Amino acid sequence: MKFELYSKTTAPEAAQPILEQAEKTFGAVPNLFAVFAASPATLKAYASLAEAVASLSILSPIEQQVVYLTVSAENGCTYCVGVHSVLADMAQMPEPILTELREQRPLSDPRLDALRGFTLSVMEHRGWVPEEDLADFQAAGFDQRHVLEVITILAQKTLSNYVNHMAHTPLDETFKSRAWEPKDPSSEMR
Repeated sequence: MKFELYSKTTAPEAAQPILEQAEKTFGAVPNLFAVFAASPATLKAYASLAEAVASLSILSPIEQQVVYLTVSAENGCTYCVGVHSVLADMAQMPEPILTELREQRPLSDPRLDALRGFTLSVMEHRGWVPEEDLADFQAAGFDQRHVLEVITILAQKTLSNYVNHMAHTPLDETFKSRAWEPKDPSSEMR
């Protein structure tokens, strides 16, 4: 199946205002939004999750990007790792942390590494996180709200990662400076 990239003029009417807002935010309609536009419900769901995290999250912008990048790298999503690497730069994430995330290595910052480890545990255990992992996350200074927000970002990234795998969404020119490939390309979902 070939996935179409919709524009503000070719997208279904219900998707057009969301694409216009994305263009204001990013300077252009990101290719992911252009793919999502085929389904206004999917586009709105994704945009709503992104807005909720950006405006209401207790996680700092850097912590948010730790979760976004951990999920996207673990899922082998070249599009999302490229985009979120640029967003991590904009959040002023230290370069060593960003490099470690892109290389899928433990983080040199203990608190951020606890966040990365918890995110991986949620993914690995499909939500059935061992009590020990929850206790370790709490010991690093995180609480119930943080747990819920990690799961919210995981839901958002699962949506985009899976769509990008099927649509083979091309990385926008804006994000190409941070293009990324998985350590093991054969592990990338197809």
